[in-house]
Amino acid sequence: MGRAALKAFAQLYADLDETTKTSGKVAAMSRYFSTASPADAAWAVHFLIGRRPKRLVSGPKMYGWAAEVAGLPNWLFGECYDAVGDMAETIAAVLPEGRGSDLGLTYWVTDRLLPLGGLQEAEQKAALLAAWSELTRKEIFVWNKLITGAFRVGVSQELVMRALSQASGVPTATLAHRLMGDWKPTEEFFLGLFAEDSAETDVSRPYPFSLAHPLENGPEALGEPDDWQVEWKWDGIRAQLIRREGKSFVWSRGEELITERFPEILGVCESLPNGTVIDGELLAWADGKPLKFAELQRRIGRKMLTKKILQEVPVVLVAFDLMELGGEDLRELPLRDRRAKLEQLVESVNRADTGGFSELLGLPAKRDVVTSVDTRLAREAEGEEGVVLSQSRLLLASRLPVASWEALAAQREDARALNVEGFMIKRLDSPYQVGRRKGHWWKWKVDPLTVDAVLVYAARGSGKRASLYTDYTFAVWDEEGKLVPFAKAYSGLSDAEIAQVDRFVRAHTKEKFGPVRTVEPELVMELAFEGIQLSTRHKSGIAVRFPRILRWRHDKKPADADSLASVKELLGNP
Repeated sequence: MGRAALKAFAQLYADLDETTKTSGKVAAMSRYFSTASPADAAWAVHFLIGRRPKRLVSGPKMYGWAAEVAGLPNWLFGECYDAVGDMAETIAAVLPEGRGSDLGLTYWVTDRLLPLGGLQEAEQKAALLAAWSELTRKEIFVWNKLITGAFRVGVSQELVMRALSQASGVPTATLAHRLMGDWKPTEEFFLGLFAEDSAETDVSRPYPFSLAHPLENGPEALGEPDDWQVEWKWDGIRAQLIRREGKSFVWSRGEELITERFPEILGVCESLPNGTVIDGELLAWADGKPLKFAELQRRIGRKMLTKKILQEVPVVLVAFDLMELGGEDLRELPLRDRRAKLEQLVESVNRADTGGFSELLGLPAKRDVVTSVDTRLAREAEGEEGVVLSQSRLLLASRLPVASWEALAAQREDARALNVEGFMIKRLDSPYQVGRRKGHWWKWKVDPLTVDAVLVYAARGSGKRASLYTDYTFAVWDEEGKLVPFAKAYSGLSDAEIAQVDRFVRAHTKEKFGPVRTVEPELVMELAFEGIQLSTRHKSGIAVRFPRILRWRHDKKPADADSLASVKELLGNP
């Protein structure tokens, strides 16, 4: 290793952008990691796995300054931008090309990029124009992508790990663990990635999460139910609880340290023995059952957690896996053994728990305490009253009895009423794997809610779709016969359908508002989404969760789309 130049990173970006072959992408990254300086390689990893800086200079400023340097009137620069569809690429195309920089990526990030955020406008302009005059078009393109926070390239974190493994010989599972958590892109960090010693020194570091594949056609092809563990699929925030060396940490699946956002869970962590890592779901929970995700959203992103919100939206962790106990990595053990150890741990922690959360949770006094979610649900289903969950914030995930797959399919109909998303189906002999490995863990979700809606606004996409109108806003009819926007969707259409919609948008534009076009309300799409709630922030009065396009309804006219009243009826769907 040792080569250091921005041009090498710009060439890597071009190589990745120009191939769709996985092997080609891995080979290009492996070459870069093998030859770049450790400091440059650390920043490259940082950007490639999606840790982008926030936007440092606004688009309109860059737009105006680039047009000025290129000697173009704003309208002509706008036409170029309209044709290209990407700001960074348009600027790189119209500016004079410099000689290129012999300085490394680290210099361009730490000395030239990050300081932009603290400069006044005139200083920003001078710094940007100076950089543009030095760089080649490839370098300007990547530089602009980093400035705008729009750096995206078609590689997953898994491909980056494969390339790092190919360049270093370190197993991908070890690299995955080392890339977790709150690390800084430094030379020391990158050298640590490639170190032969696999002993980890960061006590806060979580493990890579094991993920499930969607089960599309039911579980009948999975074999005998006795080979599988079935749990409810909870609708909350996936998290790891870590207790090591007397310190406690809560990590989200997005690798965000969220300990301070859920102070009541800190008590759970502190009750665990040292050397413990639990995988589970943070849920808003009251009266012995989960609340809807919309309630949990009331707490997400709050800087100040008042006593009122803590009382109104109490939180628990429902534990479903155990990755570390007594400092021992348990991930290679079969699920049945990890589950047995988890059950013992939860029971011991809750037996030692002295309560103290009753008032905050709104729970009645202890009468008959049940620490397992599925036990409580089963006993209440039988008509037993007075079943109370432990006052502990640590609950054990349901392990549902399955007489047959047919019986499980019937039970799936009750999922929405219980505020869960469906089932998790896991092989009892499965290890806890890194990422998504097909055949071991499956998620069988309830069918989504659906609405037929009319396309009313369109905007361009990003990346390879920057020149196409792929971001859509949909509307339904109100009681006065007017279309009211209620959802945005960006996925679900094929490439051929996207091209058709793009042609329609260009030919049927009514008005332009910056990057957004108002179109003739003629196209009807069926939208799917996971949940719906009232919202004072939206003109329609509702907000939907995870909207996407299910299909293009060529068989329907705009008048056949759903009404706002019929959409609101879905609010009554548990």
